[in-house]
Amino acid sequence: MQPGVVPIATLIPLISLVVLAGAWGALALWVQAPAGRPGTALCIAMWLGSAVFLAGGLAGAWPGLLAAGTALFGGLALLLAVWWLRVEPSNERNWIPEVAMQTQGVVEGRIVTLRNVRNFHWRGERDFDERWETRRYDLDTLISVDLALSYWGRPAIAHALVSFGFDDGRHVVFSVEIRRKLDDRFSELGGFFRQYELSVIASDERDSLRVRTNFRGEDSYLFRVHMPRGTMEPLFLSYVEQANKLVNKPRFYNTITANCTTLIYRMLDPIVPGLPLDYRVLASGYLPEYLYDLNALRGADSVAEYRRRGRYTDRARANADSARFSADIRRGVPGIPAGEAAVPDPD
Repeated sequence: MQPGVVPIATLIPLISLVVLAGAWGALALWVQAPAGRPGTALCIAMWLGSAVFLAGGLAGAWPGLLAAGTALFGGLALLLAVWWLRVEPSNERNWIPEVAMQTQGVVEGRIVTLRNVRNFHWRGERDFDERWETRRYDLDTLISVDLALSYWGRPAIAHALVSFGFDDGRHVVFSVEIRRKLDDRFSELGGFFRQYELSVIASDERDSLRVRTNFRGEDSYLFRVHMPRGTMEPLFLSYVEQANKLVNKPRFYNTITANCTTLIYRMLDPIVPGLPLDYRVLASGYLPEYLYDLNALRGADSVAEYRRRGRYTDRARANADSARFSADIRRGVPGIPAGEAAVPDPD
């Protein structure tokens, strides 16, 4: 290809592709740091330099560099691809305590036995007693599904947890979690570049909901999702299946394709045919609006009222009796019968 022979306008898509590949590769290297920070910085400089040479050659800025830029970029791209394909997930890392264990389930008839249900006793964000328990649930007693959303600053982003309620007053929360290692800091960018593994953790509400409001300073809301038993039960079992799959075959978390809401959508999609997919599945902070449009919320006249009455942050922080935590956070939530909210969690 000789500069001037091919109109520059026809090369713009190819130049854009080179620029995007250069940016993606640089970010992947920076997040993974395969050669330590100094070595990785050198790798990034070489990779970006090859992208600049090739893009400049294609644009006609440096005609003599086109062939050299193509060869250099192609060779480094091959090395980058080989390295990237060898970045594999693992269940054998030095995890932070909250995700050190993985929930597993066994289904025997109508009884589901969950191992490694997290029930930490929290005294502070980093002060807690570790407790992993085995619990059994009778599918015939499953009566409710609640969505909890926990916000930490931006209205479009929230962590979604799904709590299943049983007629004996017990609740079990399923949460799609990032499996962070001890030396990890949370990074939304890292979620695009295989920095974290994925896990499905079952927990007690007095653990996973209370720690977010009372010790992490998050703002949390509860929504009763009205669905028939024919949907509740398959969703519960799908969580169990997903948890077991991740025990047997680790998988990376991804900010877009494998996060706390897209995984829920994928589990519900075969259960609820025709379930619409829109931006609010990714912008999880707007899930109440999504559920409202699906007529899955009952008991209030507007999303604003659902949010106002469903906000349990203050009720959680005022809770002095952990046995009544689940009942306290459900007081006044639209769609939840008053009698149900009065039932304390059994110890």
